[in-house]
Amino acid sequence: LPGSSAMLSSRAPALCTALRRAAPGGPASFHSSARRCRAARVAVVLSGCGVYDGTEIHEASAVLVHLSRGGAEVHMYAPDVPQMHVIDHSKGQPAEAESRNVLVESARIARGKIASLAKLTTADHDAVIFPGGFGAAKNLSTFAVDGKDCKVNREVERVLKDFHKAGKPIGLCCISPVLAAKVLSGAEVTVGHEEEEGGKWPYAGTAGAIKELGAKHSVFSLTPFHEAHVDTKNKVVTTPAFMCETALHHIFDGIGAMVKNVLKLTGK
Repeated sequence: LPGSSAMLSSRAPALCTALRRAAPGGPASFHSSARRCRAARVAVVLSGCGVYDGTEIHEASAVLVHLSRGGAEVHMYAPDVPQMHVIDHSKGQPAEAESRNVLVESARIARGKIASLAKLTTADHDAVIFPGGFGAAKNLSTFAVDGKDCKVNREVERVLKDFHKAGKPIGLCCISPVLAAKVLSGAEVTVGHEEEEGGKWPYAGTAGAIKELGAKHSVFSLTPFHEAHVDTKNKVVTTPAFMCETALHHIFDGIGAMVKNVLKLTGK
């Protein structure tokens, strides 16, 4: 525009004055304030490596991709304990002669950047997320064997209670919501549907166990794949993931909704 440069130059002093008034201490203070903004720091708790005896790898990957897309700073943890057992995934049967460590196996997913769960503190994180996989029911708890009478690994219990007490969000997917159901009395979670619906929801019986644990179960009446259930009171966010027999991209999208809501609840 004709004369626009001259007009801008003539208004520059006024703009600087406005900036100083908006940011006490002048422009330097304004920029300093911007630098103090930081990404949400999220802890991801793994339970091994492999759907039938550890963390479901696709779920863990989806969680990490969505956290990366959301700009989060991620730190991974796992309990330093033996696995309940080792499954030969090519046969779907226990490998009787093998024994593995949950932390060591989880390091495969974390590309080596992982720490013992005992080192996870609420002070260093804004949220925590638990991917699913049978490891949540075998290594993080005894739910796979004991159902409603299960015990939760003491470090897992500590982490859940500490984050809940601090009012910091907790994300869980697939079977891992049973951990919150056991530890956080009155929490509301979802594992999808309460009926198998012809095999579409093969683990629907888990919903009944969640109720027996004293938690509330929310049924997804429509499409669960692009949604997550948010218990705003307890800041617990859950999504069914592989509890449903559906396409991988639907599971990826559902986990994305869970991660998005967790990050939203951090306020970062």
